[in-house]
Amino acid sequence: MPCDVPWIDHEQILSYEEILEICQIAVELGIDRFKITGGEPLVRKGCLDLIRTLKQMPGVKQVTMTTNGVLLRQYADELAEAGVNGINVSLDTLNRERFAFLTGKDALEQVLDGLYYLQKLGIKMKVNCVPLKGFNEDGLLQMLEICRDHPIDVRFIEVMPIGYGKEYAGISVVNLEQEIREAYPDGETVVRRLGNGPARYYHPSAFLGSVGFIDAIHGKFCGDCNRIRLTSEGFLKTCLYYGHGSSLRDYRRGGGSREGLKNLMQQTIFQKPKEHHFGSQSAEDEKELRKMSQIGG
Repeated sequence: MPCDVPWIDHEQILSYEEILEICQIAVELGIDRFKITGGEPLVRKGCLDLIRTLKQMPGVKQVTMTTNGVLLRQYADELAEAGVNGINVSLDTLNRERFAFLTGKDALEQVLDGLYYLQKLGIKMKVNCVPLKGFNEDGLLQMLEICRDHPIDVRFIEVMPIGYGKEYAGISVVNLEQEIREAYPDGETVVRRLGNGPARYYHPSAFLGSVGFIDAIHGKFCGDCNRIRLTSEGFLKTCLYYGHGSSLRDYRRGGGSREGLKNLMQQTIFQKPKEHHFGSQSAEDEKELRKMSQIGG
């Protein structure tokens, strides 16, 4: 976690029993795919048991995870045994010094070791890279070594101006896509869906993996957004841009019934906004003020 994120007492975060109840209700509402995020999910004791239980829950089709990758190799075999369907690794550079500066930990080799080991175990692996001006823009093409030599997709995601994202100038992945297509013209656009999200993919010839592009700001795919987020404190968010949503924890711990919780979740989902307003002054007073690591980034 970033060093200046406020500490949360253990009592304030959802127990696994509370998380599973919410997931079961979500299944009843038609949601059948779950992604475990953070912070870093693998630092919480029992995370693997949560994945295992979710995978066994009737109606659940898929359980995936997003991680910084530092603990992947340590828990790789258990993750495979638990049945995780796929793992996204957040990795913004293949330069050791830059990695240590950005993450506060000299663990690049550790991350790559876990990434490649899990891929060999048959787990679908993806790498999420956020292009940043003045930081990693000269090493973005180097990131393609991963998907060139391994059946792993590398996805470039535009930085969102939330938390630390406000401190960096992002790079348009539309321009980056054009640069990559020019560098590797003997490729093809991937027509089939490679995931649940809005990424579009390009597959250079002779590459084992594909290159994905998520233009969250310039592309604005809100019309196709199918995500809701549950924070560690039990707050249900329907859009990254907005701060509003519903506290499922407070409702349930305050004596609310299970049926009432289901109704609250349904009402909140139905209030999902039409679109975000990143890059404009619209709905300024409704913007999310918390950092991405606090809301499941």
